[in-house]
Amino acid sequence: MMNPDPRTLRPLARAVLAAAMLGMALSGAARAHGDVTPQAVDTSSLPKLGEQWRAENPFRGNSGAVTVGTSAYNQNCARCHGIDAISGGIAPDLRKIDNDCASLKDTVRKAACVKEIDDYFLTTVRRGRTRNGAVYMPPFEGTMNQEAIWSIKSYLETRRDKPM
Repeated sequence: MMNPDPRTLRPLARAVLAAAMLGMALSGAARAHGDVTPQAVDTSSLPKLGEQWRAENPFRGNSGAVTVGTSAYNQNCARCHGIDAISGGIAPDLRKIDNDCASLKDTVRKAACVKEIDDYFLTTVRRGRTRNGAVYMPPFEGTMNQEAIWSIKSYLETRRDKPM
């Protein structure tokens, strides 16, 4: 197959070629979205939670944690999950992480659902996500302590798609 010389192509053909090249470049960027260097988070203003990882978000509703979590999210999560937690399609929209819980009427079932989502969130952030050898999300354990991770969850709870 010949390599086309852009100088000899018609304007429409040049536009198609440029669009194809842009598409290839963007698809490569989307596949590499897990390539983020985790940033440390200053949690000195938050109560220390100790070495034992909590099973549920201990900072739920804590405005100080939301402030720390907002900054931590912007430094570590927004690149893939979107500014203000509004995903642009590369990674899941974290405002919707507990939508299934929001629709539950039974308070016991709702509390169990929220606890399950907390566990899922914590596990995912700590260990990251890898599929077929490709990193879709880097692990943050070792870079972020549990105060940082739970503060991000507290921030995300203020950005919920559906109110609890």
